[in-house]
Amino acid sequence: METSLYLPVKGFLEKAGYVVKGEVGGCDLVGLSDDDPPVVVVCELKMSFNLELILQAVDRAAISDEVWIAARISAKGKGREADKRYRDLCRRLGIGMLGISDTGDVSIIVGSVSPMPRTNPKRRSRLMREHQKRRGDPALGGSTRLPLMTAYRQQALGCAAALVSGPLRVRDIRSGVPEAGKILLSNVYGWFERLDRGLYGLTDAGRDALQRWPQPEMQAAQ
Repeated sequence: METSLYLPVKGFLEKAGYVVKGEVGGCDLVGLSDDDPPVVVVCELKMSFNLELILQAVDRAAISDEVWIAARISAKGKGREADKRYRDLCRRLGIGMLGISDTGDVSIIVGSVSPMPRTNPKRRSRLMREHQKRRGDPALGGSTRLPLMTAYRQQALGCAAALVSGPLRVRDIRSGVPEAGKILLSNVYGWFERLDRGLYGLTDAGRDALQRWPQPEMQAAQ
């Protein structure tokens, strides 16, 4: 699973000074520096180096300042990482290559020394906003077929946690969840019910969601 590669690569980029989060804006891994404006680093993960990984990196180059691909190193030394043509292609495209051993050690195969030009500032801005709005790092990079823990879902769960003891008005929730008004009104997941103007309660679906994704304040109370 690609998720097994996430923590080694996350640690590698954190040592380089980036704040790293997984599954942001369709990218397996996104790192932001503390600079103003931040440097955006994207890394895509696969169990082995292949053409699809390079194609993903080319797409991500439109929203990042630096793009990497990472995969397991072949135990027999016959993977694409050993193919000079594959490495040369990455160099020409400005894509860095990271190899991960069975023990989780990360090595630089090709350095990302010539970043590709940024061509889509709107996508880049959306990526940065999603990264910055998320609390912590709730999603393992490389995850598939699982509901993605986005910043929006995190805030919706915050609303649900506030309502678990009984109905509340929007103004009472907004202090902990800045976008509570929009989230309660749109009710994307069916977790809330409007009881009166500005007054909301929690549905059974909302209670089920809190069982699936317990919130910190709820865990502390247990």
